Amino acid sequence: MEFRNALAATTVSVLTLAAAASAQAWTIGITQNNVGVDSYQTTYEKAFIAAAQANSDVEAVVLDAGGDVARQIAQMEDLIQQEVDAIIIWPTNGEAVIPAVRKAQKAGIPVIVTNSNIAEEGFPFVASFSGPDNITQGSRAAEIMCDKFKAMGIENEARVVQISGQPGYTTAIERQKGFDDRLPEVCPNVNLVETQPGDWNREKSQKVMEAFLVKYDDIDGVYAGDDNMGVGALNAAKAAGRDGIIFVGATNFAVGYEAMERGEYWGSIYQSPVDDAEAALQTAIDVLSGKEVPFLNYFDTPKITQDNMGDFTKPVF
Repeated sequence: MEFRNALAATTVSVLTLAAAASAQAWTIGITQNNVGVDSYQTTYEKAFIAAAQANSDVEAVVLDAGGDVARQIAQMEDLIQQEVDAIIIWPTNGEAVIPAVRKAQKAGIPVIVTNSNIAEEGFPFVASFSGPDNITQGSRAAEIMCDKFKAMGIENEARVVQISGQPGYTTAIERQKGFDDRLPEVCPNVNLVETQPGDWNREKSQKVMEAFLVKYDDIDGVYAGDDNMGVGALNAAKAAGRDGIIFVGATNFAVGYEAMERGEYWGSIYQSPVDDAEAALQTAIDVLSGKEVPFLNYFDTPKITQDNMGDFTKPVF
């Protein structure tokens, strides 16, 4: 296995991963969203690198946009100029990257979107989306919360606040939509009083929750777009001495799993970054192999609560 620097102009940490590849090896480039922002993305990158190393038919160019749309567009340009065989993109912004995706498609390079989809107007330029069904995740989170409220007998009076992800980010939009649409279907009398973004950041989410706690004397439930933000909200509630709030997240992090073990956090959606990364690479390989690949190539993300968490291993991120 050889590691060498590449495309240094567009990213600080760029690796080309090459197995002792034959001349027929596929070169697959990936530009990720922001590896440093949370442990899910860090674990995803490690799993992607491991999967690429394990496949002698793949040479992978691994890039990270650092959350910067302009940098990601520049990375797309460089991958196109390199004439890679396929590009995997984890979009920093679902709309802003569309022109770059279109350019790759026009150059004859299939684009696989991973984890968080691009905006719908970009779909014609994409070979496949590989990742979770985020609307279903939001919907399932609403069902988890409603079921718990019914068990507590407060489904006709409960008040909920929501901490969403980064504005403009497709995963954040879809998880919020899934929750917003499903909650009134299953618990029509529950009141969703306010939604504020936590930007996938635990510290910011703690501050958002602190503001909610000052503003609202009565909060029965908190839905967070991932457990990283949910635990930030939990920390704020604990510091304020506000007990009895039902916390539900999406993307079960280790900190969320541990909080569930302590009985402080009720439930989430189980999503493996290893499955996510391996599915993206396999989707790219299948596209290059000429296999029939569904446009929306989802992997399952089941509900996890304190009641069934023993059926799931603790997340590694």
